Amino acid sequence: MTGPEHTKAAPRRKGLTRRQKRGLSRGVQYAVFTAAVIALAAGADWGRLRNQFAQADIARQMFPDVITLALKNTVLYTLSGFVFGLVLGMVIALMRLSSVGPYRWLASVYIEVFRGLPALLIFIFVGVAVPLAFPGTEIPGGTYGKVALALGLVSAAYMAETIRAGIQAVPKGQMEAARSLGFTPTRAMVSVVVPQAFRIILPPLTNELVLLFKDSSLVLFLGVTLEERELSKFGRDLASQTANSTPILVAGLCYLLVTIPLSLVVRRMESKAQEAVR
Repeated sequence: MTGPEHTKAAPRRKGLTRRQKRGLSRGVQYAVFTAAVIALAAGADWGRLRNQFAQADIARQMFPDVITLALKNTVLYTLSGFVFGLVLGMVIALMRLSSVGPYRWLASVYIEVFRGLPALLIFIFVGVAVPLAFPGTEIPGGTYGKVALALGLVSAAYMAETIRAGIQAVPKGQMEAARSLGFTPTRAMVSVVVPQAFRIILPPLTNELVLLFKDSSLVLFLGVTLEERELSKFGRDLASQTANSTPILVAGLCYLLVTIPLSLVVRRMESKAQEAVR
């Protein structure tokens, strides 16, 4: 029978829907985060922080040297290390992909060793061990050459793996097509595969540049002159002279002046790469 007396009412849903639960959970998280920020802000001694880190007269004394000297040296150190690391990383990556066993083994050992060692130890090695091992031998370029060598040795291990992954991501048909056109394996790799690989690995390489920019602060362990100081050394020296931490804060802001735009570029390139894949 289908009369209304025999029609059963649909059961009502009890509780919150999944979407409502997610919204409630998100709201609780925002509330906890906001409460934590307010509690920290209320408990901080802003007067002491301002006196120690935000002295405008001390910050003004740092200009223009913090830009024309410290930031300039930091950028030069970073670029020299990046270029050397990129060239060495390319060689290591090709050795890693080589069909010759000893090349692969040597590349694997290099990557594992230099990825496992702290960058600080590499700087100490370049500044102390190299002169002891080769008495009377000077690294070309002075401090800039030493920094390029130290940063390059560190970054090459990471870049090599990035480049290797990029080369392997290029479809094998590209190599086969180049070979069918009469290209030698070496020419096909250099002219066809590597350019395509670099388009793939450009975002992670740019990210490596950001990391090198920060690692350049380790140059102080090589011993630098006043004219060779980078941002961290420059800020620390002025902080010692003024007995105030404002120079360190200004140096940190100068780092952000470079790293934040680079990070935005990386995100933009990654989003473009994802759009291209779709």
